[in-house]
Amino acid sequence: MEDVKQLTPERIMNLGMAFWGSKTLLSAVEIGVFTELAKEPLDLETLSERLMLHPRSARDFLDALVALGMLERDGDRYSNTPETDLFLDRAKPSYVGGLLEMANARLYPFWSSLTEAVRTGKPQNEAKRGENFFAALYADPARLKEFIEAMTSASLGAAMAIANKFPWDRYETFVDVGTAKGALPVQVARTHGHLSGGGFDLPPIGPFFEEYVDSHGLGDRLRFYPGDFFEDPLPAADVLVMGHILHDWDLEEKKMLLGKAYEALPKDGALIVYESLIDDDRRENAFGLLMSLNMLIETPGGFDYTGADCRSWMGEAGFRESYVEHLAGPASMVVGIK
Repeated sequence: MEDVKQLTPERIMNLGMAFWGSKTLLSAVEIGVFTELAKEPLDLETLSERLMLHPRSARDFLDALVALGMLERDGDRYSNTPETDLFLDRAKPSYVGGLLEMANARLYPFWSSLTEAVRTGKPQNEAKRGENFFAALYADPARLKEFIEAMTSASLGAAMAIANKFPWDRYETFVDVGTAKGALPVQVARTHGHLSGGGFDLPPIGPFFEEYVDSHGLGDRLRFYPGDFFEDPLPAADVLVMGHILHDWDLEEKKMLLGKAYEALPKDGALIVYESLIDDDRRENAFGLLMSLNMLIETPGGFDYTGADCRSWMGEAGFRESYVEHLAGPASMVVGIK
């Protein structure tokens, strides 16, 4: 008799309860666990005192992080893993926790309203309370800095991959549209000494961009272009880049931005669009699909899309050829040539 595979609910239950592990990591970032342990390994009592952890919860909290692969423990002494030491120590330039900090402070509570979002199609963020998140953000320098750090965290891995994978030797100038602090311009300029360009974003972002660029000694090759991509023409350059930009907007707005990029580029110029692209068959890149649900929660009309979708829109805008290339993790880029 042929053996029948025994079905179990384990995969279902693990996914359904995955928020336990997620929130444990987010709280550890908030508390500063990894930054403290980057200084030196510490025993339970010392680490608990420094982080102000209650005796009832400390051992379970820290050991849960060990079991989740976020910490290591030798006897009673805790230390970071190589990954958390590199990427979750706030003192290191490789810190990517800004996005996790924003996820903890904003997105985690908003996602509790996902059911309402998928039934109504309406945002579930501050707009639900009649607030304008971006208006409040730009009015508060501390919150704006936190947001920019989060966007930098989200872009750093893809920026490093683009610096290495795109044929930059064919071009001389580039501008990153919606640049935030300038993670991509800095990565590209550091890797390719012949390039010059900069970043385009709203005027209040300028000081953050210039400080970051200057800290890398690139102020002579990278400049800030202030403007609003809905109101102003895009800067002219051989290559324009839009990272995590198009997914914020509805289809009409996406096509309008692609059209603006086409107009700003010279013949044979290139547009790089990078996102957590959904795979064309919409079955594999769960992160891209979940990001699209995040756009449902965060925006009136934004959504993520496939590489085939973007290539089709580029064709409508006039680009003569385009291709898709994987970057890192869930991120891929679509390159359009004018």
